[in-house]
Amino acid sequence: MTAFSVLDLVPVREGSTVAEAIREAGLLAQAAEAAGYKRFWVAEHHGSEGIAGGATSVVISHVGHVTQTIRVGSGGIMLPNHNPFVIAEQFGALDAMFPGRIDLGLGRAPGAAPILGQALRKDLHRAAEYFPQDVVELRALFTGDPELPIRATPGFGAQVEIWMLGSSLFGAQLAAQLGLPYAFASHFAPRHLDEALATYRRLFRPTPALDKPHVMAAMGVICADTDEEARLLASSQDQSFVRLRSGEPGKLPPPVPGYRESLPETARAMLEGMDEARAVGSLATVRSRIARFIERTQADEIIVAGATHDPAARRHSLALTMEALQN
Repeated sequence: MTAFSVLDLVPVREGSTVAEAIREAGLLAQAAEAAGYKRFWVAEHHGSEGIAGGATSVVISHVGHVTQTIRVGSGGIMLPNHNPFVIAEQFGALDAMFPGRIDLGLGRAPGAAPILGQALRKDLHRAAEYFPQDVVELRALFTGDPELPIRATPGFGAQVEIWMLGSSLFGAQLAAQLGLPYAFASHFAPRHLDEALATYRRLFRPTPALDKPHVMAAMGVICADTDEEARLLASSQDQSFVRLRSGEPGKLPPPVPGYRESLPETARAMLEGMDEARAVGSLATVRSRIARFIERTQADEIIVAGATHDPAARRHSLALTMEALQN
């Protein structure tokens, strides 16, 4: 049976603040927990006034404190921005606070423009080259295998569930080699979805922690009472994506009626390319599109993403989506 989870970028709306965005992330996690979602993940992004999840482990701590049972974690931590020891300590502390509930999704991209490397005092291109070794070291800091000359405290012995994230074949190959569960970012990069999942499943090597491949695929999902209302709500996300691709990111804008129809053909085609991993509409529409996506991917889990300018509309979307999936 397919499990369903939630990915949140902690969006900062136009007319709103970072403090409100973090508070709304907690409310969204509570709504996800009440609706029966399995996980609530926060993504690491930097240097954007429209995304408040940069201090990812801190936001995860907040989400953990306002929820009771849902798994919470990163979707993901961009490991080249950090060193494995610090991440082991942070997520070891999270596991101590919320035992049995912490996920650590790992990505290789920096999650920001190249200037981030200067701000972090790091050569991120070179750091990315060491990503596979850093993943192995990070896992060893939790498990003690192989034994390292220093132990992370907190960290050593923590029951953190490690995931590999990806939007290309690299992550699929590494997840398979290390025997990790694999989450594909099809909500914004659907092009290599089928090839990446096939590669992961074909090359997977069982480990004591995971005896067979385990796939999560991401979808952009906005569910509302009618198709028309859902498309209007989704226009905020559409605007953000077009602005990002145009080099002008900003806060999440309010919805605009007929937004796609107002765009030039190239921008409209870009958004339409995302629709293969997207479900926007009423219960019936969302149910149908998610069912087709599951049939295509055979995913063990689906994680839903998609911000709305009105936070209450996103909470309502999560409830309606789960209702659609259960009926």
